[in-house]
Amino acid sequence: MNIEIEKEKKLQETFTWARSKMFADYNGILGYYQAKSCLEYARGRSLLDMPCGDGTLTSLLSNAFETVVGIDASSQHLALAKINLPNAHFHEALIEDFDTTQKFDTITMLNILEHVVDPITILRKAVSLLNDDGVLIVHVPNANAINRRLAVLMGTLTHCEELSPFDIQVAGHRRSYTLKTLLADIKEAEVTVVATGGVFYKSLSTPQMNWFLENGLWKEGGFGWGRVGSEEKDWKSEFCRASYELGKQHPEDCNIIYACMTKQ
Repeated sequence: MNIEIEKEKKLQETFTWARSKMFADYNGILGYYQAKSCLEYARGRSLLDMPCGDGTLTSLLSNAFETVVGIDASSQHLALAKINLPNAHFHEALIEDFDTTQKFDTITMLNILEHVVDPITILRKAVSLLNDDGVLIVHVPNANAINRRLAVLMGTLTHCEELSPFDIQVAGHRRSYTLKTLLADIKEAEVTVVATGGVFYKSLSTPQMNWFLENGLWKEGGFGWGRVGSEEKDWKSEFCRASYELGKQHPEDCNIIYACMTKQ
């Protein structure tokens, strides 16, 4: 391991964010819909998830595949992933340092390009691990999400692509993405895009969304989201489903934007 890779590996160990432990209600729901979106484009029997983090999303994807492999640079995250998915295969490595002769039908890179030193190299590495008819699915947080555009107008962000201290110090972000800048990186990596879109219409910040899901007025008659006099439903689930469906119609407003790619 060269000095730069070793330095990066140590840096990744310092970031404490984990989907299953931080704002878990919202991040769990968002993860569910990210996985649902991925499965709409997935191909074949083998999955490579890099990075796999704590395995939350990997586990949501795993039932669609016979072979599941996860990569992550954090030993802390991998320890959680192995609990979530005891039958999957895991490797502790940076993506750029991962070495294998195995090829995969579907490769997912969910919420990673905003973290890495060189996203172009990472994209090229991912494509090199695809089977000839495989698909690469990349998700990144959307700098132009509704909540961030609101924050700029409120004055809590100076511009949509600004990184907060939380982004930098806890989540380990190095950059933010819009659909335009994501597609620019993909073009530079010389990868073929077959589809783009967005996941989950998001009007509040992540902590606010988490609070709203836990404490919102979901019952009929409370002047909340439940409809007075209608049949009783799980309105919290209906809100989340509707946010996913609305996001399909307005990807530029979503929490997550994505691109699906092939070798040719």
